Amino acid sequence: MRSAVLTKGVPDFSEGAVSFDEDGHLERGKTPTVMNPNDAFALEAALQTKVRHGGHVSVMSMGPPGYESVLQEAMASVYADDLYLLSDRECAAADTWATAITLCSALEKYQAEVRELDLVFAGFKTADGETGQTGPQTCWGLEWPIVTHAIALDVDPDERTLRAKRLVEGDVDEIETVEAPLPCVVVTDPEFEPTYRKASHRLEHKRLRAETEARAESYDEHLTTWDHVDMNLDPDYIGLDGSPTIVSSVDPIPKAPSEREATMIEPDDRDGMERLLEEMQPFAAGD
Repeated sequence: MRSAVLTKGVPDFSEGAVSFDEDGHLERGKTPTVMNPNDAFALEAALQTKVRHGGHVSVMSMGPPGYESVLQEAMASVYADDLYLLSDRECAAADTWATAITLCSALEKYQAEVRELDLVFAGFKTADGETGQTGPQTCWGLEWPIVTHAIALDVDPDERTLRAKRLVEGDVDEIETVEAPLPCVVVTDPEFEPTYRKASHRLEHKRLRAETEARAESYDEHLTTWDHVDMNLDPDYIGLDGSPTIVSSVDPIPKAPSEREATMIEPDDRDGMERLLEEMQPFAAGD
């Protein structure tokens, strides 16, 4: 089985890490970049497929050179075999449509020059955009079947089919089982949980983890970078120029305090502990 996982770097929105200008707008250049949290579930699904059926996993991301650290993190998470960074100034400021065009072109180049893919995994949505459009739009460009909101899945390599359990849109209490032919795109839901019931699967998982430690440390040896020329992309159809989305306005993000005041109390400070209990009592249940 050969899979590709799409991931993205997003601003670290944890308290104290986000930097804002005086108007309350996010300063990306001063805010650390981390792997999109929802992409972790796509990585888990790809890893589960590799553990159960063997094969090869590639991780792909579009972004600036700094996204190499995101790809390194993804390699360590999914035990990926190689990494692909789509990096070019022409790709900058792309909306989901222009991003999907770039990803489609990269996946087509991959299949033409490396090997045909069986599965493409994508996360539910990104922490910075929240649209949930890039995975389905990329699938539309590939003209493959798609399974969204997947919470469990398995593959039958002989029958060339994927069977998945997915949450029904609008009703998280209802689950349906669907089947799709390979190749296909899988968009994982945050409820996705990998399962390794067989001892052989758990042993393989352990082996892959040990094997990947060294590979992730020297991730740059397994990294391929493509620009718009490599992907035969017209600059008019990618990046800002190729983005039909029009942003009418942007609301400032309320700035959270980077530090909080703290009062240190030693365990043997009886008076201090009594004051603490008095302070906490109104928030506790009961008398």
